[in-house]
Amino acid sequence: MSRSFRVYQKKRGHRRTGSGKLGRVGEILFFATFLLFGCVGLVVILVALVIPEWRANHEFVETICTVRSKELGQTQGEDGTLYRPEIGIEYAIDGGPHFAKTYDMCGSYSSDRAANQAILAQFDVGRQYPCWYDPLDHDVVVLARGYTWWLWLTFVVPISFLLLGGGGLLYRTMRWGRSAEHLAATARSANSRDGVDSNGSSRNGFPNVPVGTELTNSPGTRLRFRLPISAAGTWVLIGALVACGFWNGIVSVFVVKLGRDFMAGRPQWWLMLFMVPFVVAGIGLIVFFVRQVLIATGIGPTLVEISDHPLRPGRTYRLFVSQAGRLRMNSLVVQLVCDEHVRYRQGTDTRTETRRVHRQEIHGRKDFAIRLGEPWAMECDFSVPPGGMHSFKSENNEVRWSLEVQGDVAGWPDFKRAFPVIVYPDDPTERALA
Repeated sequence: MSRSFRVYQKKRGHRRTGSGKLGRVGEILFFATFLLFGCVGLVVILVALVIPEWRANHEFVETICTVRSKELGQTQGEDGTLYRPEIGIEYAIDGGPHFAKTYDMCGSYSSDRAANQAILAQFDVGRQYPCWYDPLDHDVVVLARGYTWWLWLTFVVPISFLLLGGGGLLYRTMRWGRSAEHLAATARSANSRDGVDSNGSSRNGFPNVPVGTELTNSPGTRLRFRLPISAAGTWVLIGALVACGFWNGIVSVFVVKLGRDFMAGRPQWWLMLFMVPFVVAGIGLIVFFVRQVLIATGIGPTLVEISDHPLRPGRTYRLFVSQAGRLRMNSLVVQLVCDEHVRYRQGTDTRTETRRVHRQEIHGRKDFAIRLGEPWAMECDFSVPPGGMHSFKSENNEVRWSLEVQGDVAGWPDFKRAFPVIVYPDDPTERALA
């Protein structure tokens, strides 16, 4: 499905204001580029530096070699001449002679001439010393094993790119399509408590019933309160990014190694076959993450306003729902739902089960279009079922009510957005007075 972005918005005198949506897309691409460079840099460091040193310390095979020559290798750097030890050795594998100039796996140059001369002084031409060769490539050999301490400093650059790109991308996608009122409500709710103390008491007089003051601190434009959206979708996006980056970062190291062996004429068919399901799982995580990004950025904001809050069983309330964007909707359903969450221990594991105990469709519409700049809106009445369980929250149990907006979008990922509400216990006396 096509998406359009206006380069300009309103015209003010002889000037035009830039498109906010186009600017946000530019920010996402900017941070995504940093994230990509960070991932690529991390993989390059792992493949080119970390893994070779690890293999030299754990997989290389020990043998005996004879020193045939030694010299101080030199190269010209930005700050002067750099040095490294270059020791020519001869060693035999399976009866065949091999020759190499080597010292350690890193093979890096340094400006400390005296330290490199001291390394050369440890070896005498014509004498035999232990060495370690690569069982996959007999021409790769080292005289010294160990880890280079400065190697770990190179991780600072790609990790900085990952943090900047990933953090910026999450921040931008989390704020996509949020109204100023909703952002203000979210900021205020972050500093407020849910109204349930550790001993189960509640400031509203009902034990273990959340107060929900963060749900009523944002006034609506049509009705009394505008409800904040649940943060569950944001955590799904964050979890998808972390899982996708972690899994594919590890898998890419093995894929690059297998690719290098294949290009060198040493294909490891069984290991390649073993890696297939891991690669498929990584592709699935990428698809899932892209889907979540599309939902967060491609679907316009959903606004839900309510005439009163908290709710009471058996009462009727006014509801206003607005959906913006440029969408071709197969269907859109607004419903009142109640979910029960139970946490329990099974052996040494803690498990959480969720069961939907109530679902009430409030409004439904099929096959219609939402035009850019003309949000779809509807206003209707709904009732909380009489005798329904009130909202409840304790250490191991929770009854959670919410208004859900589910959309089946043609040519775009479907979406579901939840707006929590609090249902108080029924009060017959108050109902009679009302």
